[in-house]
Amino acid sequence: MFDIKWIRANAEAFDAALARRGLPAQAASLIAVDDKRRAIIVRLNEAQEKRNASSKLIGQAKAQKDEAKAQALMAEVASLKDAIQSGEAEERAVDAELRDALSVIPNITLDDVPVGKDEHDNVEYFGRNGSPEQAARTRPARPNLSFAPREHYELGEALGMMDFEGAAKLSGSRFVVLKSQVARLERALGQFMLDLHTGEHGYTEVVPPLLVRDDALYGTGQLPKFEEDLFFTPHGEGRLALIPTAEVPLTNLVREAILSEEELPLRLTALTPCFRSEAGSAGRDTRGMLRQHQFNKVEMVSITTPETSIDEHERMLSCAETVMQRLGLHYRVMTLCTGDIGFGAQKTYDIEVWLPGQDTYREISSVSVCGDFQARRMDARYRPAGEKQAPRFVHTLNGSGVAVGRCLIAVMENYQQADGSIAVPEVLRPYMGGVAKIGGQS
Repeated sequence: MFDIKWIRANAEAFDAALARRGLPAQAASLIAVDDKRRAIIVRLNEAQEKRNASSKLIGQAKAQKDEAKAQALMAEVASLKDAIQSGEAEERAVDAELRDALSVIPNITLDDVPVGKDEHDNVEYFGRNGSPEQAARTRPARPNLSFAPREHYELGEALGMMDFEGAAKLSGSRFVVLKSQVARLERALGQFMLDLHTGEHGYTEVVPPLLVRDDALYGTGQLPKFEEDLFFTPHGEGRLALIPTAEVPLTNLVREAILSEEELPLRLTALTPCFRSEAGSAGRDTRGMLRQHQFNKVEMVSITTPETSIDEHERMLSCAETVMQRLGLHYRVMTLCTGDIGFGAQKTYDIEVWLPGQDTYREISSVSVCGDFQARRMDARYRPAGEKQAPRFVHTLNGSGVAVGRCLIAVMENYQQADGSIAVPEVLRPYMGGVAKIGGQS
């Protein structure tokens, strides 16, 4: 969400930033709406001043027993009152018009975000001051399979532990029923990630509501632009939405709050189900668990000062990478280009895991810094330490650490054995009761 005053003062830079995202110039049209709003306010102020002056004159006319003048002034005041009420309604309408226009404009990307049209223009990232050689040393290698690898759903169905037909009978397409040790493996992954982020990375675990109000969705940018991707349920005279990501409730915990600088950075994590209608994805990833209406994800959210948000972004990426490293999963990190970056992000890193069954990389985590874009929508601020200063907007960051369902896919495909069994990564075995292999001897 942008401040129209900032757009007025930086119209050329604003339009240039939109052009980087492949969007048309909008500063002039937004300023025109704001001009209309300002003209209404001037007219209202003039009418109110005139009404106040005329009201005083009524008393004077009555004191002078000039009834005709008093009656004329009273008629004028009544007319001004009607005009003011009409003008206030007009101002509310123009305010809403401006707010609606501003609410669907995406965030401005940082200068170092690569310019491009789509995912094909994303650029591999080797870390701040990193190199391909350094990345090769720190990232697990691809598995060297001596047999033709199978996809996760082939493995899961053959084991009798992944049931898509049964899920379809219950809920339709894009759902799955996990059973037995594969179900436990997914649970183990989520618990491992939570323990890592809380025990080593300094995040506070949160169990948030899974149903949220429109205001919360607006605050993080899901509304109004992405309404069709949400599941809603009636609630009282309104509605609630199932969360598409725990980013929504976690970030909105600081909604309409003024924090102290000493409280920052605030780091929160949660393991929750997430729900998405996958609007616009018809025909994509219809087999298996890659694109589901319901999935589990470990989310990380950080609330910081403006001065520390860029460093926090790198730190958050490192936290998500650690998950991949501990699990021994080969991956790469991509900096998303301006044409592929999300609505609310200034800059985004995607972690893409190698899937042998598909013979390709697929996204498993997305880590974004949003600047004050969400904070303005939520009115989330902090008071700088030291001398008394006006509160400033916080910066918000979010990242998956990581998507549990997709991580399950990756573990199954990367640790598959020639006989169709699945080896359990060593770090997960304590969560699996010591089980070292699924579908074979422990």
